[in-house]
Amino acid sequence: MSKVSYYTAEGLKKLRDELNQLKDVERPKASQAIAEARDKGDLSENAEYDAAKEAQGLLEMKISKMEETLANARLIDESQLDTSKILVLSTVKLKNQANGMEMKYTLVAESEADLKSGKISVTSPIGKGLLGKSVGDVAEIKVPNGTLKLEVLEITRQ
Repeated sequence: MSKVSYYTAEGLKKLRDELNQLKDVERPKASQAIAEARDKGDLSENAEYDAAKEAQGLLEMKISKMEETLANARLIDESQLDTSKILVLSTVKLKNQANGMEMKYTLVAESEADLKSGKISVTSPIGKGLLGKSVGDVAEIKVPNGTLKLEVLEITRQ
């Protein structure tokens, strides 16, 4: 059985756009490459034809996987989310108790995670450790270099 994944409206749109790009642009390019290679002669000794067929197979596999992901994608209704606890789409302000440093993260679905823009996955060790916590709680999270103690200062929605 396939796994249901949750997306924001932005993440779902990005996924659909990428799938459309593969279907509408990449698929015709692959067919064109096969046609060009076929025109070059004997198929039994045509490495270009074999490479084009393999590339097409990989593209079709990627399209199929993305269609399955999209079929199992669910849009998160942000208005229904509780702001007293950390959930997916919570923006949290944290304080590292070891060094006093404050940081702000938004917990998102694994496919939307981007640390540079402050988005961490709910399936990451830090994301899992923060889920369900409230303001004032201290999350003790095991990371490769020890245990992080993060105090929850604030929980908001995007």
